[in-house]
Amino acid sequence: MKPAINQVDVAIIGGGITGTALFYELARRGDAGRVVLLEKYPTLASVNSDGHNNSQTLHCGDIETNYTLEKALQVRQAAQQVIDYAEALPANERERLILTYPKMVLGVGERECEQLVQRFDTFRYHFPEMELLDAEGIAALEPKVVAGRRERIVALATRDHYSAVDFQRLAHSFVAQARHLQPRFELRLASPVTAIREEERGFQLTTAAEQITARAVVVCAGGHSLLYAQQMGYGKEYACLPVAGSFYFTPPLLNGKVYTVQNDKLPFAAVHGDPDLLTPGVTRFGPTALVLPLLERRHWGTLLEFLQVTRPELAVLKVLGGLLKEPEVRAYMLRNLLYEVPGVGKRLFLQEARKIVPSLQLGQLQFARGIGGIRPVMIDKVEQRLRLGEAQIDPGNGILFNMTPSPGATSCLANARRDAERIVSYL
Repeated sequence: MKPAINQVDVAIIGGGITGTALFYELARRGDAGRVVLLEKYPTLASVNSDGHNNSQTLHCGDIETNYTLEKALQVRQAAQQVIDYAEALPANERERLILTYPKMVLGVGERECEQLVQRFDTFRYHFPEMELLDAEGIAALEPKVVAGRRERIVALATRDHYSAVDFQRLAHSFVAQARHLQPRFELRLASPVTAIREEERGFQLTTAAEQITARAVVVCAGGHSLLYAQQMGYGKEYACLPVAGSFYFTPPLLNGKVYTVQNDKLPFAAVHGDPDLLTPGVTRFGPTALVLPLLERRHWGTLLEFLQVTRPELAVLKVLGGLLKEPEVRAYMLRNLLYEVPGVGKRLFLQEARKIVPSLQLGQLQFARGIGGIRPVMIDKVEQRLRLGEAQIDPGNGILFNMTPSPGATSCLANARRDAERIVSYL
């Protein structure tokens, strides 16, 4: 028996924070026609948008030391759209998905402290809520960060702003709001798309239950977005470097989010510590950074799919070789590999976490099993470099492929409004 054919105007593939934000934005606009959201798992936002698998952080550009001022202002504007959405919700719903914590980026030692002082001078006029704190000011917010410390420390901090988000709850909220605004918008759970074929007047999507013809398609499926693109002949100039992040738990040591200064030589996130939204009574430290040949963490069935998008070609090997030429990068990658080894990993990570809490003891650290996702970092094979941040493939024919690592979750509504404009203009 042939699957039924369902005709829509827009099909969104992927029910994480990016796909659900676009679903909501198209509903809010009301000019996209009939829209369907297809998610391969039985629940929404169960991969990287699950709070167990991400930093649970609303990035606002103020404490992220790898951002230029221009980038920071863009990210703050994107974050404000999430805040505006949450503040329009009933209080009991809002309080479950977005929280106010103090947050800071901590500079340790003369070089980092001077870097933050200079950054404060540049950013203070654009971020008036930002404070430059000395050790005494830090102790008032985070006493464990100061206790037992000998080095000079300063911090850039904000005290009373939204900084933590349960992105899975936010994804569910987007879908509920979208279907309230547009009852004809459809959600299909447990509906993996096995093929996308371009036709004369749009695209045909195949699932186990049906075939869907869509005038426009947006793929929001992390590393799988690149796989779909390449299966259709697009994005051949890219490969994927999946970087997995793991975490450690401790007893409650921090009141808010404490980030560390990003190392410019390392294209990976700096370690931070904060209260875990989903595990009451613990502080979570991480993420580590481990390259794994998977498109989804702990889903070994995605190994073959990784090999399809990242073959050991010369251009890929040159990028990886360039990374490993740097002694600091080599040492970092080896250390992060060892973080996963029982016994040894905990002792090594203790040194990293003590940069935030000097008095932390080995017995207080516990590897957070089953916690942490994968960030699909793009490799540009033409320019032979890593393409950090968000990436999109737009062939200009009504289909978009989004690969959105951090701050993709923070930028979900800003990206959705951009993509909605493109899709509606195309239609």
